[in-house]
Amino acid sequence: MAATQRLPLPSQLGLVALLGSGLMLGAALFFQYVMGFPPCEMCHWQRWPHIVAMVAGLAAFASSGQPRLATWFMVLAIAAIAVTSAIGIFHAGVEYRWWAGPQSCTGTIPTGLSPEELKKHLFGAKMVRCDAIVWSLFGISMAGWNAILSAILAVGLASGLSRTARTR
Repeated sequence: MAATQRLPLPSQLGLVALLGSGLMLGAALFFQYVMGFPPCEMCHWQRWPHIVAMVAGLAAFASSGQPRLATWFMVLAIAAIAVTSAIGIFHAGVEYRWWAGPQSCTGTIPTGLSPEELKKHLFGAKMVRCDAIVWSLFGISMAGWNAILSAILAVGLASGLSRTARTR
């Protein structure tokens, strides 16, 4: 741990972004493959920004010799984590029926279809619904937890990065 303390702060934060998003993505994969909860389309949407944040965090960590470059990678990581938090908020809102989600994953059937179009729609429908809560803790769904924890991570990283800007 002492070796990482010698790194510039943006590189240290890169490690935090890598590990934080890695834990979030790892938890999603645990729920999918170990607990048997297949992800819906919107769950996949939340995973991609975590992957971007992990790559950007790794790049910031690896850019320890160039603190300015590491800072830019951290800005990208923070933005990606904020995006996954926003998607998590939207997804949780769909789950709690606060607003409508994409028709492709909420199980709604469009009106005015011919019998043949209806048959085609029903047989082509995805099986995992975005508006169904498959797991929750303290009344908060996985999407809600992703939103909350990602927001905390993004704010914490942004706060740490702002310290770097103030010291320059």
